[in-house]
Amino acid sequence: MRRLKVIISYDGTLFSGYQVQPGERTVQAELERVLSIMHKGEKIKVTASGRTDARVHATGQTLHFDTPLAIPVDKYSKALNVQLPRDIRVQSVEEVAHDFHARYSVTGKRYRYIWSCEPIQSPFRRYYTVETSGVKPNVEAMQEAAKAIVGTHDFSCFCAANTSVKDKVRTVTTLQFEWHGEELHMVIEGNGFLYNMVRIIAGTLWEVGVGRRTIDNVALVVASEDRDKAGKTAPPQGLYLEKVFY
Repeated sequence: MRRLKVIISYDGTLFSGYQVQPGERTVQAELERVLSIMHKGEKIKVTASGRTDARVHATGQTLHFDTPLAIPVDKYSKALNVQLPRDIRVQSVEEVAHDFHARYSVTGKRYRYIWSCEPIQSPFRRYYTVETSGVKPNVEAMQEAAKAIVGTHDFSCFCAANTSVKDKVRTVTTLQFEWHGEELHMVIEGNGFLYNMVRIIAGTLWEVGVGRRTIDNVALVVASEDRDKAGKTAPPQGLYLEKVFY
């Protein structure tokens, strides 16, 4: 039995998220369907670094599964991609030690959030960026406010209320903004993220950028540990899981 580490990318537009849900189209279900075909009907469980929500994308989601098949790793990507739908692509496959775990071996993750600040959003970007109707925020203010988020904190304020996670202490190591043409990208790295954490941070810092929240207020929000004090959860289609670190 071999353990394979697989890096995939997917367009989340037509998925109800990563994780299997009864009656819904999900990334995990599509992967396990194809693996079952390859293993002649045997169910192969796939374990990912974490789940993503409906309409959220990934350019570097990582997963593992165990297989008895002797297919060389350099052939495995093609064998999977031939049968997977076009909105999922396997980027790489490698054999790893049996103690590797796609979820529990994670040391950090990088996410990217994208706003389209074009006066008229391209119809080809509507599922992959969040439209601002031409509004360009004060990015310097957003970057200054972000300093209150970098570091180790209890991030209860940036966590969806319906989570069952008790320990909400996480470390954010990087939070920066980049202009790519008329798209504004927020890049954030940390040792782990709570449910909806990146989207709530994006929504809160956007409010700073458009003058609906002061720079100093963000530090008060973090200290409050109160979800009601933070901003709205930003829309899902702007979010990308970019890289998982091990």
